This record gives sequence, C-alpha cells and structure tokens, in this order.
Amino acid sequence: MSKVKYIRVSSIEQNTGRQEVNANEFSKIYIDKTSGSIQFTERKEASKLLKDIQSGLVTEIHISSICRLGRSIIDILVMVEFFNQNSIKLFVENIGMFSLIDGKPNPSFKMIVSVLGNVAELERTNMLERQRQGIELAKLKGAYTGRLHGTKMTNAEVLTKYKVVVRELKKGESLRRASKIGGCSLGTAQKIKSLLENSHETV
Repeated sequence: MSKVKYIRVSSIEQNTGRQEVNANEFSKIYIDKTSGSIQFTERKEASKLLKDIQSGLVTEIHISSICRLGRSIIDILVMVEFFNQNSIKLFVENIGMFSLIDGKPNPSFKMIVSVLGNVAELERTNMLERQRQGIELAKLKGAYTGRLHGTKMTNAEVLTKYKVVVRELKKGESLRRASKIGGCSLGTAQKIKSLLENSHETV
C-alpha cells in the first residue's frame, strides 16, 4: 500500500459517501466517525494510519478538506509537520494542493492551510458564541427549557420538572413509555427512576 485516504465524519449517522467518491484510487481507506475536537493521534482509524506510516506502508495521504485533520489550527499544523517529517505527501482535495513538492514543503500549501484552519476555528468560535447568545435570549423570554453547560439541577428540581414522568413511573409504566409521555430522554427517565428508588418512593 502507498496511496491512501483518510475520512472523518462527526457522528455514526453521517454518510461518508461524498468523501468516498474516488475510493477506487486508493489502496486503503481509513474512516473515523468522531468529533473533530478529538486529536488525530487519539482516533481509532487515524492511529492505525500513523502505525502504517511508521511501518513504511504509506507515502501519500488524501483528505477531502483540511478540517478532517483537526478542529484547531495548532492540531492541523502539527499533523502537517508530522507528515512532512516522514516524507508523506498530503493532498487536500478541496484546494487541490500537495503539502510536498519534490520532497520539499510547499510554502503555498502551508500558507493556504494556515488561513483555512484559522477561518474554520473562528467560524466554530462564532457558532458557539451565537448558540450561547441564543440560549441567553431564550432564557430572558422564558422559552428555554434546557440548562446551560456547567449548571446542575438538584434531585428535587429534577423530580419537580419531570412530574409527568414521576407519575407514569409510579403507575407502573415502562421507562420508554414514561419518557415518551413525559417528553424526556430514556436516560432522564432512568435517572428519575433511580432517584425515586433511592428516596424509597414507590415506583
């Protein structure tokens, strides 16, 4: 094997078909279904790719876009430098460029990758800020029913908030049925059942 492709999507449900359109061009394809916030070296398939590189089995890697390597510009540049040091040609399909030309780092590639990486990082920061502002606005309007990251309801508050689930569990309904009627996740219903059992209330 020499020319391979690395694919990453954020969740198990996401389809990798768009990134696999040219799959027959490669001797092997590595597919990770994990968040971009997970460092490349800690991903299951990426780790296999790194081992194959160290074994001398890979000379060229293709990715659909630079963000497949990581979410932060630092993580991206660290991986690009690792590939360069191991004489691995990295090809980023959406910009149509190789990281190495005649075995030497491509200065244009590094410049463009740095810009794209910074833009992607800025976009994510802005998205999270917009999300936070949206939650704050919804809370002011009394329309937000979730909770902000870092906050925690007491057990009593949980039981009060999900009174319908409590009622259904006490009636003998299953967890799945109680969560459906009460409008909560199955995990929340399980937590409520546990709280009721620990408080020695009849379920």
